[in-house]
Amino acid sequence: VPLVESGGGSVQAGGSLKLSCAASGYTFSKVCMAWFRQVPGKEREAVASRSSGGTTNYAESVKGRFTISKDNIKGTLYLQMNMLKPEDSAMYYCATVSTSTCPDLEWNRFPFRGQGTRVTVSS
Repeated sequence: VPLVESGGGSVQAGGSLKLSCAASGYTFSKVCMAWFRQVPGKEREAVASRSSGGTTNYAESVKGRFTISKDNIKGTLYLQMNMLKPEDSAMYYCATVSTSTCPDLEWNRFPFRGQGTRVTVSS
């Protein structure tokens, strides 16, 4: 399942970025998808997930600032990130599973992953 992230970059604190994850080759509309992030030296953490039915979950640290969404026609997953903070700086990955509901948000439960896009937030 090819997943290709884009949209990362450098932004000042308080700014916004919108990440995209283009997917192909599978039934995009019928599976759970998620965003993870990783800072060097730290474990990868789940940021947000969205089931095929539209149920979303967010890490406490991003609630109210980040929004996960999908465009099933375009086959693209998005992560709108507002009010960015320096601690949001990380490599961001999209990931998916073959089920419609989302498993526990652990990296090893999502076998299909992209290569990541880097987000840098300066203070």
